[in-house]
Amino acid sequence: MAEKLLFLTGHLAERRLKEIVAALAPKKAAWKVHNLGIKVAALMTEAIVENRLKTPLEVERVIVPGRSRMNLERLSDHYGVAFERGPDEIIDLPQYFGKGGKPPDLTQHDLRIFAEIVEAPELSVDDMVARARSYAGAGGDIIDIGCQPDVPFPHLEEMVDALKQEGFTVSVDSGHEEDLRRGAQAGADFVLSLDETNLDIVTGTKCIPVLVPKPHGDLASLVRAIDKAEKVGLKGALADPILDPIHFGFTASLERYAELRRLRPKAEILMGTGNLTELTDADSQGVTAVLLGICSELAIRNVLVVQVSPHTRRTIQEHDAARRLMHRAKSDDSLPKGYGGGLLSLHDLKPYTQSNADVEELAAAIRDKNFRIAVTEDGVHIYNRDGHHVSRDAFALFPKLDVEHDGSHAFYLGYELAKAEIAAGLGKRYSQDTPTDWGVAADKKHEDLTQHAPSGATLKAKAPAKKRKRSPNPSKTTKSRRKT
Repeated sequence: MAEKLLFLTGHLAERRLKEIVAALAPKKAAWKVHNLGIKVAALMTEAIVENRLKTPLEVERVIVPGRSRMNLERLSDHYGVAFERGPDEIIDLPQYFGKGGKPPDLTQHDLRIFAEIVEAPELSVDDMVARARSYAGAGGDIIDIGCQPDVPFPHLEEMVDALKQEGFTVSVDSGHEEDLRRGAQAGADFVLSLDETNLDIVTGTKCIPVLVPKPHGDLASLVRAIDKAEKVGLKGALADPILDPIHFGFTASLERYAELRRLRPKAEILMGTGNLTELTDADSQGVTAVLLGICSELAIRNVLVVQVSPHTRRTIQEHDAARRLMHRAKSDDSLPKGYGGGLLSLHDLKPYTQSNADVEELAAAIRDKNFRIAVTEDGVHIYNRDGHHVSRDAFALFPKLDVEHDGSHAFYLGYELAKAEIAAGLGKRYSQDTPTDWGVAADKKHEDLTQHAPSGATLKAKAPAKKRKRSPNPSKTTKSRRKT
């Protein structure tokens, strides 16, 4: 039997909502839309709902607009029915109900992020702890102390101890055996990297080694190191065939990872992604998504991440988002598509939340002087009771607005029109008075722009500020041990 759902809305969105609900559930007559008699659905309050929605509801769930800031727990208690917040945009309802009627759960993952701090010898212990907190907050699970060639590191032991005292899981990463020995004896949880010739470095400690081929690219030597580590009782050792940069063995290194998984189906494997993200002048989100897709297919459950180059300044957040996306898709036996997750920063899958006809209909219904701004395939729309103007150039719109003598209003409209023009040019979503969503590429703003708008500038000027949650989340050159 079909679940009984009730969708609450206002005048402006009623027609579109009914069309989408009808298309979603043509045979589910139990899905109903109720207009509360207000113009803008996002401005509904608990008091409005309680006054205009009569009991009994005789439904199992009530879906309210995503931008409404009501206390849904209070409404659920009042009506004895579950109230839940739907997507911000009506156009996203098909995706919302396409995954079991709930937003995709991206809270789970099965991959550890080793977050390397490559300039550790140059940092004080206090600075290192502060950096570690930042990296852990971004999604790092293990703080990797990067040792630099020929750079003295007299405070290595003190740094390991301080990080452990703060509760961090710690690894030490060096091309020098003495650094690795010191790190293991100081209490590091992992050392990167050992090979079949020097496993004795961690003897007598609880430190877990990350194993690499010697010489570089020799998979047979890595397999021998795995077998030897198991034989001498080094439980949990990780194996890293080493990912090489593009044009310097990249494809062959991917083949090594795949071959190692075939040869050792149960081995714990680590992939260092920096030789792709750091050494390729491309936005790193897409590169990261592909690499973690490979990790997902090969059951690689550890990655070493470096955050050095300006274009990888948020690579830890990117890896965190990508691991959640891939885990969710793999669990669903699905493509990594349709889950959101923040990896679409420059473009959106559905950039236009309204059609030209939708905007024209809304513009024709406006009876006040407040400006509304929207973006469609035709460009940027701005309209109020006095006119409806469309252009791809925000400067072309300004002379039509008659605000040249109202500085604060002109500033607000200029700001919003610039946002809209950027969104139209990139194919991103635009929503008036709402910060542009750049995914994991930038921090979320915690407050809506409405509180900064001059009085009367926008339909939403008196809406309560919307608190926006941060994305779910849990820096000089790549390491010398990696071929560059």
